[in-house]
Amino acid sequence: MEIPKKIVLFGMSQLASLAHFYFKHDSPHKVVAFTVDKDYIENETFEKLPVVSFEEVQKHYPPTEYAMFLPISFKKMNYLRREKFEAAKEKGYELVSYVSSKATTWPGLDIGENCFIFEDNTIQPFTKIGDNCILWSGNHIGHHSTIGNHVFITSHVVISGTCEIKDHAFIGVNATIRDETVLGEASLVGMGAIITKDVGDQEIHLGARSTKMKKKSIDLDSLSHKSKG
Repeated sequence: MEIPKKIVLFGMSQLASLAHFYFKHDSPHKVVAFTVDKDYIENETFEKLPVVSFEEVQKHYPPTEYAMFLPISFKKMNYLRREKFEAAKEKGYELVSYVSSKATTWPGLDIGENCFIFEDNTIQPFTKIGDNCILWSGNHIGHHSTIGNHVFITSHVVISGTCEIKDHAFIGVNATIRDETVLGEASLVGMGAIITKDVGDQEIHLGARSTKMKKKSIDLDSLSHKSKG
């Protein structure tokens, strides 16, 4: 069982609001404040809690007494989230992770700091997840797979067994990664893409577009590839 901690959340966005909701309803931890870069502070409170500048957060909420969580999007291929992650570590904060109680996991789950794992993720045994990763809802992470640091996996992604997802990768909705496949560092796999071979560093792979048929749906007898029109 996790030891309850008082945490400061980074951001004043929808993602920060979501994180606050999940911690409030499905975590032993308690959010006590928000922090954001001083140039982006719009109000003194957010979600009815105080907001302080990230530059001076340790003066108000010292890392000896408080932990931190940074729910930041995939902008700049997750490098922005990495930058803030490293800055918080330099300030001395412990960075907690959130794993939904509605996710399917097994004993021995190996997960790093500042991970945000939503509901309905199925994470099979012998999977390793690095630091600062976001797994949105409804993914399948196959056995013996390794997910690096600063990775963003959207929703309904299938990562088959024994895959390696390297740092800063992004995987779009409904993408499928076949078993024993490597996605390179900062690679981008678009929604609906089917990946059957290794992907190199910084490569972009987009899913195939749908093809409009001339027939009406009610006229089809079959969905096989032979039913052309």
